[in-house]
Amino acid sequence: MAADNNKPEILATKVVAQSRLFKIESLDLRFSNGVERTYERMKPSGRHAVLVVPVTAEGDLLLIREYAAGTDRYELGFPKGLVDPGESAEVAANRELKEEIGFGARQFRPLKDVVLAPSYFSSKMTLFLAQDLYPEQLEGDEPEPLEIVRWPLSQAEELLTHVDFAESRSITALFLALQQLSR
Repeated sequence: MAADNNKPEILATKVVAQSRLFKIESLDLRFSNGVERTYERMKPSGRHAVLVVPVTAEGDLLLIREYAAGTDRYELGFPKGLVDPGESAEVAANRELKEEIGFGARQFRPLKDVVLAPSYFSSKMTLFLAQDLYPEQLEGDEPEPLEIVRWPLSQAEELLTHVDFAESRSITALFLALQQLSR
């Protein structure tokens, strides 16, 4: 395992493309063996995100079906969103639950911090298991109402074969939540 002191030296950075939401940054790097390369990445925003696996007292997982522009289809997954400035990850997780499924939770268990495609993105997401749910609705920022899907926890592994359940972060969270619940 390479130590951090052997990380490539960043010789130069510049924004090479930009949209309303994203900035693509070019990095000129020199590796410890002298090889120089240019890499591209999404410029780090510094914003953290959360994803929550809510489990009801009746033993159901609560998922949402929402439109995903990246795949141009409706995807089935768990509630998620960005942590607002000044919020803790747990407070953000509870807010996202209230906005997306109309429930808060009294119990949160952090499962893992994950990154998606670390070669290109630095954004971190904390995965949570949420239990002891209670009804509470907050206004969200979704452009259309989200479909809430109840899925029996006893059939959780069948989600893996469901064509709409394909997001890697939701799949990872499901595995970690099942592991935590079996303890």
